[in-house]
Amino acid sequence: MSLIATYIPLLETNRSRSMPSMRSSNWLFVVLLLLLGGLQYRLWVGEGSLAQVSGLSKQIAEQQGENQRLLERNRILEAEVRELKQGMETVEERARHELGMVKEGETLYQLAE
Repeated sequence: MSLIATYIPLLETNRSRSMPSMRSSNWLFVVLLLLLGGLQYRLWVGEGSLAQVSGLSKQIAEQQGENQRLLERNRILEAEVRELKQGMETVEERARHELGMVKEGETLYQLAE
């Protein structure tokens, strides 16, 4: 009986020592779970989330398409400006078609249908 009597207090001492470590591991688990939840929230909903990145990628693609369209329009306008500066043929053509002008000595015949 003396052996059992000495073993029971040792068992209770060991049990009481192991209990605080269980509590601390539970707290650690809860803290890690909250940290993981916070990171997941930020990944799916917060600033820099996957949805926001996807939306921004779509906006970038749309803007790049718009930029290409505007670059092409600018090239056409630059060519037209160069042509207007270099030759009078374009000025004359515009004057005839848009303003209805004629050269000196020309006679304009307009046919009515």
